[in-house]
Amino acid sequence: MAETAETQQVDGKQAARAERRAARLAKQIGAFAKKHGGAEGQLAYIGQTGTRIVLVGEDGRWGDLVAPSYAVAESATQKSGITMHDSFDGEFAAKVHTGPYEWTRMAGIQIGGPADQA
Repeated sequence: MAETAETQQVDGKQAARAERRAARLAKQIGAFAKKHGGAEGQLAYIGQTGTRIVLVGEDGRWGDLVAPSYAVAESATQKSGITMHDSFDGEFAAKVHTGPYEWTRMAGIQIGGPADQA
């Protein structure tokens, strides 16, 4: 009987921790949306690491957050109230605008890119 009570207490603590994490993520999503005139998102499972929340602002700027689980990510996006997409393609992907920073980073990853020319 005591083992069941302990298990329930641990499960309750884990649920409360997940709820707090989802609330923090929702707050960050809301701040991103406010800064960029609104936002849309997509969830991408990244294995044991968790789930990536990809955000695209109405101004074309993008960012991402990582949640410890798909359930936490889903809860956070629901709390934030943003529009979610099943995949990152089509019109949604076309909204992303990359700037010089992203292009430099991408080119630097390639052999012979700006990072290799020092």
